[in-house]
Amino acid sequence: MRNHEIDFRIFGEEMQYVEIELDPGETAIAEAGSFLMMEDGITMATIFGDGTQQDGGFMGKLFSAGKRLLTGESLFMTAYTNQGGGKARVSFASPYAGKIIPLDLSELDGKVVAQKDAFLCAAMGVSVGIELQKRLGTGIFGGEGFIMQKLEGDGMAFVHAGGYVKELQLGVGDVLRIDTGCVVAYTSRVDFDIEFIRGIKNVVFGGEGLFYAVLRGPGKVWIQSLPISRLASRILQYGGGRRREEGSILGGLGNILDGDGS
Repeated sequence: MRNHEIDFRIFGEEMQYVEIELDPGETAIAEAGSFLMMEDGITMATIFGDGTQQDGGFMGKLFSAGKRLLTGESLFMTAYTNQGGGKARVSFASPYAGKIIPLDLSELDGKVVAQKDAFLCAAMGVSVGIELQKRLGTGIFGGEGFIMQKLEGDGMAFVHAGGYVKELQLGVGDVLRIDTGCVVAYTSRVDFDIEFIRGIKNVVFGGEGLFYAVLRGPGKVWIQSLPISRLASRILQYGGGRRREEGSILGGLGNILDGDGS
């Protein structure tokens, strides 16, 4: 084991947080802004990248940090180290309603590919890098662009997803078609591609976009029921001052029927 071994507990239902228990000398790394609380004896320090290049010289550190810019993250992460003589706990909160997914990389072939903003925290030694999509169409139409996050190592990592999260085990030759924004993560042997939705009526009237993701086994896949992009678009839709019913056949009657007579 080259990653720090950590124990953890996940609390909550819709708004979760993960509590990590650190032995003396153990360290956890986390995204800036995810910190919730910590016990006495734990110190925090800002580091370049994910901390895996802290002993590799300036260029190694710069390259490690620069990879994070490509995934839309900050150059820096925060390391929390137990400097005390006994066990101590530090907690990290999810950024929005959903679920925290614990990933034991030692049981997942040492690598998981995740959507760009999914990473929450991990044991020190887990590498948080980039995964370039191999196919041009996947990168352009995949909903996540050419670049996704790559989590590598043999320790614990934690990612966050919106709504309900489902873990699926795909066998050899199994195929799963899914909305592109609902893919949270998948293991290294899963093939990820994009497929055009056939049928002009489906494209024009379906309301689901032009493409969906195609995942082929073998391997594990994690999917989410409420991508943050979908939630944000709904908030903007109803927060602009104009209700969906306005301009429809029902007009103001629609608002009365759903209990809003204003």
